[in-house]
Amino acid sequence: MSINSVSYSLPPKIEDAIKEQIDLWNSKNTIHRIWEKDASVWSDEDEAKWLGWLTIVSEEIGSTGGYYALQKDIEMSGFDDVLLMGMGGSSLCPEVLSITFGKKNFHILDSTDPAQVKAVEEKLDLGKTLFIVASKSGSTLEPNCFKQYFFDRVSQITDRPGKQFVAITDPGSKMEQIAKADGFRHIFYGKPEIGGRFSALSAFGLVAAAAMGLDVDILLARANAMAELCKRGDPAENPGALLGLVLGVCHAQRRDKLTIFTSPELYDLGAWLEQLIAESTGKNGVAIIPVDREPIIDAENYYNDRVFVHLALKGGATDEDVYQRLEDIERAGHPLIRIELESLYHISQEFFRWEFATAVAGAVMGINPFNQPDVESAKIEARKITEEYERTGSLPDETPFFGSDGIALFSDDVNVDALNSIVGENRSLSSYLKAHLSRLGSGDYFALLAYFEMSAEHEAALQAIRETVLEKELSATCLGFGPRFLNSTGQAYKGGANNGVFLQITADDAADLPVPGQKYTFGVVKAAQARGDFQVLLDRGRRALRVHLGNGVTVEEGLTAIKKTI
Repeated sequence: MSINSVSYSLPPKIEDAIKEQIDLWNSKNTIHRIWEKDASVWSDEDEAKWLGWLTIVSEEIGSTGGYYALQKDIEMSGFDDVLLMGMGGSSLCPEVLSITFGKKNFHILDSTDPAQVKAVEEKLDLGKTLFIVASKSGSTLEPNCFKQYFFDRVSQITDRPGKQFVAITDPGSKMEQIAKADGFRHIFYGKPEIGGRFSALSAFGLVAAAAMGLDVDILLARANAMAELCKRGDPAENPGALLGLVLGVCHAQRRDKLTIFTSPELYDLGAWLEQLIAESTGKNGVAIIPVDREPIIDAENYYNDRVFVHLALKGGATDEDVYQRLEDIERAGHPLIRIELESLYHISQEFFRWEFATAVAGAVMGINPFNQPDVESAKIEARKITEEYERTGSLPDETPFFGSDGIALFSDDVNVDALNSIVGENRSLSSYLKAHLSRLGSGDYFALLAYFEMSAEHEAALQAIRETVLEKELSATCLGFGPRFLNSTGQAYKGGANNGVFLQITADDAADLPVPGQKYTFGVVKAAQARGDFQVLLDRGRRALRVHLGNGVTVEEGLTAIKKTI
């Protein structure tokens, strides 16, 4: 079985530290202890009960009949499209597979933005669409809202709407109960011992793969080859462990920005890596910050807080400028990891390699890589706001500290005082934004957090803002659309080191959509999530500023104004 190749170019100081870690891990027989599910490898908390991903590939091999039955059922039943509805680990692997393999009739919904929900709906012939609801617990707000909305829509055209729905959930969950009550076509079960971001090679990834028409056996066989190599006791000979030690050592040496470059065929893989790495390592005041889809710049302009990885497809497209710049980065002494996939189906090897590596990096960092405490804190804040809306019929009042031409700025007293001390009497949108960016210091990163429709046009406009900040400040930059990043990088932003400068952008909705059976709407849910997210950032003492586009200002106009001012 062919294995994806990997090479490392590391500064001597990092190489020496990795050799020390290899010796230490060999002396403590740590790889064996991981496979024995020994929680003391990490923080000796509840890690042992979250290691089901270690053996899931071997368990799934030979048990793929249900996936192929689903595949045949879709073909025989005349479904033209499939819509998977989920958040975080339930949707990111399916998204990567659908984009990587070019499956245009497989759609993902992981946003409560009403424009996003409507845009997805308009792509579908509801009567010829199979809906997959993916939720481990069955109690996650967003998938439940999605299910309620589309179940209601399908109910208007058929008296058996459940026959167009499939559930992926853990046994005994609320979603299992709903699926049975509503007569779902199929129910597939995840494994409770696998957290969402480690679930790519479980039912949460494999059901999606089957629904796309992919060969599940090939995906599992490729992944199994990597899993077997990751059992090797010597980390130097173990592809997952060695990668994890590199990441952990780089973090210890303050190279905590994992900058991801990919060849065009693999460009969405970074979205999955973002969640896996950020949500796993961002807690207890430490984090590896994944930096995905950032424009590549000249090597001399990068600070020494970066570690770079390039993922490419063997025989795939090559960008000579990118390759030249990577060589310059290597010559400049930055750590550089190069991984080449043998084929698109070998992507499953990277799922396992990076899961194992993330667990190893977490051990080096001395944290529990399997929990996500700050994801829960943001959900709690959002829930408070939706509950108040259900009681009063309106969102809580809020007052901006500055407003101009329909654009308002929000933050807490600490941040406002800091900004006012920089701008002085020259108070304008431009001066406040520039003051906020001036707070970036050595080792910091900048994150754009956008709560509106994730369209190609909006992403391009945000990327232009991001590129401007990168060119001006040379700090690492991140971009995420809410609420989807709440189940991804949001954990690291709140639970990791306090080295982020955050610009959240929200906007009035041009139109809203009801959530059937609820008093709140999709717009209310999104607003509550945005406010909850922002409040937790402030509670954690983060340098955070919120820009709200209201009073007739379109997203396009607002983003143009923001870029112009900086």
